[in-house]
Amino acid sequence: MNSPPASPKTPAPKPRSSARVIPHSPRWYQRLGARLVWAALRALVGTLRYQWDDRSGYFEGIAPAPVIFCVWHNRLALTMRAYYGYARKHTRTAGMAAIVSASKDGAFLAAILECFKVQPVRGSTSRRGPQALLELLTWAERGYDLAITPDGPRGPCYVVQEGVMSLAQLSGLVIIPFAFQLQWKVRPKSWDRFQIPVPFSRCKMILEKPICVPREASAAQREELRQRLETTLRGISGDS
Repeated sequence: MNSPPASPKTPAPKPRSSARVIPHSPRWYQRLGARLVWAALRALVGTLRYQWDDRSGYFEGIAPAPVIFCVWHNRLALTMRAYYGYARKHTRTAGMAAIVSASKDGAFLAAILECFKVQPVRGSTSRRGPQALLELLTWAERGYDLAITPDGPRGPCYVVQEGVMSLAQLSGLVIIPFAFQLQWKVRPKSWDRFQIPVPFSRCKMILEKPICVPREASAAQREELRQRLETTLRGISGDS
């Protein structure tokens, strides 16, 4: 799940049809690997000991509208647990759509999301960005929750890119910051230091207060809200 591109301030020239980016589709071995990852994740998350800390106030009763779930790239492992294990119980949305890179690696992640019955939208800041933004808006209009990693797919880690603010402003959906804190974890030497839970670890799942980007927000207001979102996500992560 990656951050969508910012809305351009001036009209961009219309791309030629030959420049159109076609996302890589998952190959058979990626789909097989995705099923294995899906099964392993389901087994792993069942061993963790959870503490839920919902500070948002949004999921008391039935949530009034779909939202944009915002989570750091290195915390993707438990995103589906947070959605289906908690948030989904308090919503009547049609489902979830998440942005994923159009690259070959993104095809594998897209296949994993499909195992969780999440609709992948292929694109990022550098590839197929405008199309992905329009597709996300379409899914929002259909009543879907959206999921974004604001520092993906290439970082810098723990830096919110502008795209999520554009998505919130255009869609009218509020942003719900989400993070988790693990007692025990493994962190490979990737750019985002991805967090892999150790079985039977304690896990604190945190949902913070909603952030709304008004449709008429100025560039200065958007930047203020971007910084607020970044500060909030860093604060509930506990390691940034």
